[in-house]
Amino acid sequence: MSTKTMQTAGPGTFARGVRPAELKHLAADVPIEIPSPPAEVLVPLLQHIGAPCEPTVEAKKQVSLGEMIGDSSAFVSAPVHASISGVVQPAAMTTLPNGRHVRAIPIKAGGEQLAGPALWEDLFGGQWPTDGLDRRDPAEIAQAVRSAGIVGMGGAGFPTHVKLRRNEKRPVDTLIVNGCECEPYLTSDYRLMLQAPAPIISGALLAAHAAGATRVLLAIEDNKPLAAEVLRRAAERSGVEVLVVKTKYPQGGERQLVPAVLGREVPTGGLPLDVGVVVLNVATVAAVARAVLRGKPLTHRIVTVTGGGIAQPKNLLVPMGVSYGQLISSCGGLREDAVRVIAGGPMMGFAVGDLDTAVTKGTSGVTVLTEGEVRRAAETACIRCGRCVDVCPLHLVPTKIALASRAGDWELAKRYYVEACCECGCCGYVCPAGIPLVQLIRAGKAKAASE
Repeated sequence: MSTKTMQTAGPGTFARGVRPAELKHLAADVPIEIPSPPAEVLVPLLQHIGAPCEPTVEAKKQVSLGEMIGDSSAFVSAPVHASISGVVQPAAMTTLPNGRHVRAIPIKAGGEQLAGPALWEDLFGGQWPTDGLDRRDPAEIAQAVRSAGIVGMGGAGFPTHVKLRRNEKRPVDTLIVNGCECEPYLTSDYRLMLQAPAPIISGALLAAHAAGATRVLLAIEDNKPLAAEVLRRAAERSGVEVLVVKTKYPQGGERQLVPAVLGREVPTGGLPLDVGVVVLNVATVAAVARAVLRGKPLTHRIVTVTGGGIAQPKNLLVPMGVSYGQLISSCGGLREDAVRVIAGGPMMGFAVGDLDTAVTKGTSGVTVLTEGEVRRAAETACIRCGRCVDVCPLHLVPTKIALASRAGDWELAKRYYVEACCECGCCGYVCPAGIPLVQLIRAGKAKAASE
């Protein structure tokens, strides 16, 4: 199977979008590194879309790596687990990058910790079967995924077990595994695809079987030919098809990837499930393989720490709850001209002002930008050029939504489909007036949802 762009039912791309500078060279060739275990982690009880967890442990309790420390009875939720072995401290509050204040459980390290090559072997090493996985009970796969606390690790954070439970009213025929990683700077998924392709393939097959999909497509942008080749070899005789799609932002968005790969349009405000598709990130399906085949919960993830403001850009395998400051220290610290730290990438990420912010299941990267990288023109009045409309991949009118939000007209914002916006940032990227369109739309979405 060639790693060239392959013929699919879709065109291999989507309408509109933008082509920002990729800037992945800073960390793309840096192998995943495992820092020394932290002395303490702060594990938020909400790391996903849905209901927050309640603590299942009390202060002073000794916990082991992987032990459940928070859970919820809500269907759209996911438990959290101890990411190090140690002693639970009194519950605390923490602020997520999106500004939400949530409860968290501090754990002070104690006893022997799983680290270095032993941690890598535990998470990704050994054999990962591809035969016989369809003999497993689909409901048991979904339950194992739920128990492991797996959520979308590309940034969305939607509980994965919800996507995998079969629904007779909306049957699924295709699973798309998203290996596009279209956000500038970030390379955590890329390094995972290069260094641990086997669990990705096994996890994809398990997820597809659970959801009822008969076809598994693994989509990679054409700026990652080596990853495509590595995964093609890993997928041989498995039935997983590796497809290469065109590089464009936000190709990794599920409402862009589905039409690009299959030629199916996800309805405005709808989900891929509405057209018979489930989309999962490559790191997510690798976590599915660990949960089902080895009974391992989600406790660690790969985070890219990069940008012009970081001394030594790296891809780090770290426990949930480690602080951004600890990651930055593992990368040699900040450069003198660093002015902004972003949770995620520059297009969809949130600027953070506190380096004690904790890594969560959706933290794919920490991007540190210099003054030159963030300099932007002063905001002026909208000139009605229509560029934001031209690039919106969801065919919305971003300026109308943003200005309605700024005026506090939530009903008007709803009429312009504020809730359908995926916050990809294409509109703000091209706006010559420097209007903070995405920030205004985010505020509008939050207010509209509360009305």
